Amino acid sequence: MATKTDPKPAGVADEKIRSAGKTYEGLSSERLIEAYRIMYTSRRVDDREILLKRQQKIFFQISGAGHEAVGTAAGFALKSGYDWFYPYYRDRALCLALGATPHEMLLMAVGAAADPQSGGRQMPSHWSFPKFNVVTQSSPTGSQILQAVGCAEGGRYFARHPQAAKKSAGDYRQFKDVKFQGDEVTYVSLGEGASSEGEFWEAMNTASNRKLPVLFVVEDNGYAISVPVEVQTAGGNISRLVAGFPNFHFEEIDGTDPVASYAAFARTVAYCRSGQGPGFIHAHVIRPYSHSLSDDERLYRPEAERNLDAARDPITRMQMFLIREGILDEKGINRLEKQVEDDLQVAVDQALDAAPPTPDTIMQFIYSPDLDPTSSALETEPLSVAPADGKKVAPKTMADLINATLRDEMRRDERIVIFGEDVADASREQYLEEKLIKGKGGVFKLTFGLQNDFGSDRVFNSPLAEANIVGRAIGMATRGMKPVVEIQFFDYIWPAMMQLRDELPLIRWRSNNGFSSPCVIRVAIGGYLTGGAIYHSQCGESIFTHTPGMRVVFPSNALDAAGLLRTAIRCDDPVLFLEHKRLYRETFGRAAYPGPDYTIPFGKAKVVQSGTDLTVITYGAVVPRALQAAQKLEREHGVKVELIDLRCLNPFDWETIAASVSKTNRALVAYEDTLSWGYGAEIAARIADQLFDHLDAPVRRVAAKDVFVAYQPILEDTILPQAEDLLRAMKELAEY
Repeated sequence: MATKTDPKPAGVADEKIRSAGKTYEGLSSERLIEAYRIMYTSRRVDDREILLKRQQKIFFQISGAGHEAVGTAAGFALKSGYDWFYPYYRDRALCLALGATPHEMLLMAVGAAADPQSGGRQMPSHWSFPKFNVVTQSSPTGSQILQAVGCAEGGRYFARHPQAAKKSAGDYRQFKDVKFQGDEVTYVSLGEGASSEGEFWEAMNTASNRKLPVLFVVEDNGYAISVPVEVQTAGGNISRLVAGFPNFHFEEIDGTDPVASYAAFARTVAYCRSGQGPGFIHAHVIRPYSHSLSDDERLYRPEAERNLDAARDPITRMQMFLIREGILDEKGINRLEKQVEDDLQVAVDQALDAAPPTPDTIMQFIYSPDLDPTSSALETEPLSVAPADGKKVAPKTMADLINATLRDEMRRDERIVIFGEDVADASREQYLEEKLIKGKGGVFKLTFGLQNDFGSDRVFNSPLAEANIVGRAIGMATRGMKPVVEIQFFDYIWPAMMQLRDELPLIRWRSNNGFSSPCVIRVAIGGYLTGGAIYHSQCGESIFTHTPGMRVVFPSNALDAAGLLRTAIRCDDPVLFLEHKRLYRETFGRAAYPGPDYTIPFGKAKVVQSGTDLTVITYGAVVPRALQAAQKLEREHGVKVELIDLRCLNPFDWETIAASVSKTNRALVAYEDTLSWGYGAEIAARIADQLFDHLDAPVRRVAAKDVFVAYQPILEDTILPQAEDLLRAMKELAEY
């Protein structure tokens, strides 16, 4: 272990050492004793959890064994409750060093209601400690890395815009405390296996480009479950692969040596804290136990290899170091270890006696308990402002009103930032300043002019990487910002699916309301484009309405888009805001701008046309086609259709549907997505289930064919539901 002489008294046990005033890379003897206490505690909590699992008193176990030295060193070099932490499941020692207790960890292991990390919702070792700025962790490896980048961006943003941190009544800000420091560092750790994930490289790229104070820590124990590092990583060494990233401070260390690890962390943290850029620590550690108790490493690691790991065990090495340096003798080590064991036994007994959560809590914190976006208080009237010259106000398109709403909300709320692919006017700002260009503002021009109005700190382009956009937005929103980000086409949303399914909608629920991430994801969706083809014309909203915790909105006209977008931005929940490309500039549904405070509650459908003979339930671009069909049906056959535009898909307005179907006794559900397993199937099933006694005919569906949308217009028209298809289905149902 590296040593360093310092005249400062160390207060160690041995008198000769005490008089020498010796420190070790700045660590005093007392600090080293505390380091061993944390490391030993971490190992013994693992051991007790393993025993409890074998006794069937807990349900899962995954250990941090072999990673204790690097975790403790990180905890000593960083500041609990000041810096921010995105650890992974082997960071038990880090969390102990930051202030977490074995009792809190064991409460998680037994799934207790009092578990401060998740209230029994998460597996053990999925850390979440709001008081220490340890952000809720999930199981997918590497999904936390982009969020850490966004977290660092959030801290930097608030440092530049301190006024934005103030609370404001009436929207999400009222319930989102913001704390930030001017020089905070964001720590994120992962195993070497997770460095194979694309999101790792996306995070490294953005941290490098933006010189963010992110400290990446790869804890390399040589195995991703059973896959060895040379199979995971080209050349078997991640440090060599990342060495070309600019603006980084790099360290490659023996992560079983706490003193050397601390020195590396101290240097790297100082670099990040000074604003020079991100840091990267590659720590070579061991894994003395199997990946988890669901794994048996003897099946793929021979005894000789496991013995080599045992020879580098950080617990044994630290014991020997303390004895060799005269900091503690064997009796002192035994006393320390006995005290840890005694304290741990108390913690185990208390955890085993802790009450489990009650079944009635399962629905708590899927959504914000503080702000209800379905509230009738959000049902406002459009503001009518006559121009001074008395001329009639020209109606605006959906694209116009979305742009105007974004502009007004950015003016009102300094926490809002907008980013995505091509959303800025121009990344090379000098072109704008010199008026050499007009600017882009999105492929559909919906964010045009916003960068010019609010600056590049608030409107900027992202790399061409959808997970990067959503992951960073999650991290920013966790810090209290309101990212309103854009996925350019719904067809390209899938690289962000891990973030959209396993992260964004789950953060509040899995942390038992310890953290939340209420950002807005705007997505251009749908077909009827002529030439859009397979990769620019699809729907698929049911995938996201199937995700608890995600609000899903799908307006069909300009006025609704403005009101629902404003509600989405002010909401305390994550919102997927779907904008139909065909409707952006359609004549149908144009409206005057309703003013800067116009809102529409979520889950409130609109009755587009009243009727008595048949209910048609739809949304998005099918609304104008259904209206055309309904009007023709009434003209030619006298059938009066009640047309319902859902507007919001999660939550949806069951009361309006039920009232209408109870009146008309017939129901048709129309949607643009494929017929089978589409969103409309759920509506149809509920009608059949709950309104069967009111029906005079079977529930019908009209939707796209079960195939992707094709390029040739003849094929596209055949695949997607047209007004003629709707008319025919309405007529057949009315005549049934």
